[in-house]
Amino acid sequence: MTSSESPQAEAPQVEAPGIAAPATPPCFPLAGGGVTSARGFSAAGVRAGFRKEPDRLDLALVASDEPCACAAVFTQNVFCAAPVQVSRAHLDEGGATLGGGPAYGTARAVLVNSGNANAATGERGLEAARATARLAAGLLGCPEQEVLVASTGVIGQHLPLAPFEAALPQAVQALSPGGGPLAARAIMTTDTRPKESACTFTVDDPTYAECTFVVGGMAKGAGMIMPNMATMIAVLATDAPLAAPDAHAALARVAARTFNKVTVDSDTSTNDSCFLMANGAAAPERPPFARDGVAFQAFERALEHVCTQLARAMAADGEGASRLVTVRVTGAATPEDADGAARAVANSPLVKTAVNGHDANWGRIAMAVGKSGAVFRQQDVAIDIMGLPVCRGGLTVPFDEDEALRRFENPEIAIDVDLGAGDAATTVWTCDFSHDYVTINGDYRS
Repeated sequence: MTSSESPQAEAPQVEAPGIAAPATPPCFPLAGGGVTSARGFSAAGVRAGFRKEPDRLDLALVASDEPCACAAVFTQNVFCAAPVQVSRAHLDEGGATLGGGPAYGTARAVLVNSGNANAATGERGLEAARATARLAAGLLGCPEQEVLVASTGVIGQHLPLAPFEAALPQAVQALSPGGGPLAARAIMTTDTRPKESACTFTVDDPTYAECTFVVGGMAKGAGMIMPNMATMIAVLATDAPLAAPDAHAALARVAARTFNKVTVDSDTSTNDSCFLMANGAAAPERPPFARDGVAFQAFERALEHVCTQLARAMAADGEGASRLVTVRVTGAATPEDADGAARAVANSPLVKTAVNGHDANWGRIAMAVGKSGAVFRQQDVAIDIMGLPVCRGGLTVPFDEDEALRRFENPEIAIDVDLGAGDAATTVWTCDFSHDYVTINGDYRS
């Protein structure tokens, strides 16, 4: 839900793990890139007055020059916020309104406010979300259904329209390709820093000869983070040509491997929303990527790179956190066992507080794995902390405590568990727990 404004360690930038080398060239990170790095997108971040701080940006708008293919994944929380319901209804080509089918369609813009979640607000909240879409659509000159909305902040408070009426004209006027950083700041709640990433890629397909494509994005999230089908709030944009159903297929797969592998506190938000917009501006008058072709594979790899960076940044910026924690589980009997074991470690308050205290207490890791439900034999388990062997054959291994303390000074702490039961593996990102987490969430509404 929330986070202090204290400085925290930057998340290291790495290539997305676990991706097989494609037949096409890899993607290349864009330094300082974000949601407007792709051609044909603009953004703005302005102050509307949802937040108490007088200089705080709290309204973001991301727009495509032209209507474009759009796909989204959303929270599975039963307390589903009004903007999630409205955006799903707008992306109805995939049957999103029919019992929760895939959400995709056509969109022109995404509008995000921070400071008020518009969740658990009933019909009044739904009408407020629809009204904000109408306001933006009128200013942009597009149908209401082409504006998607998202909100983040306090649950159970009605969303006022006056801030939108006052600030939306400013936001539309301020739209520019250089507005991405301001938009990324405007969607923050307790985040201590904005989260942006972008990369370029080319494809080995003569149809797209001499084309260079971009995938960029922004995200927010620091607490109430264990996404289920999405992240807190993320907007992704690409100038690659994609059909909306194919965009959704790629987004769903990538979200499962990135955003759904993040946990700060094991809580899934009411407002999780992740949007992917694809306008094809880098390849005008050329067909969408074929889902089974090398161009689509290259796109998905680039999308995974961007989403991995954003996911890691969210974990590193967890409320009150001082360390990014990467939990890798190998040797599991099934992918489900690998995921369950990794999440059990990542969500354990005892593990997270041990990391905060620089204590290489591997017994807490063993405890978490043992309760996870994964099938393995104790005598087959090996555990490393920051590359130091601490458990082999389910038994303790002597290690240098001073060396462990030295390694705890790294901004990223790695925990590796080999269950010795099979070939399945996964990676989950989390952070440590500090006293600040309690302080932040004990005083969230003040």
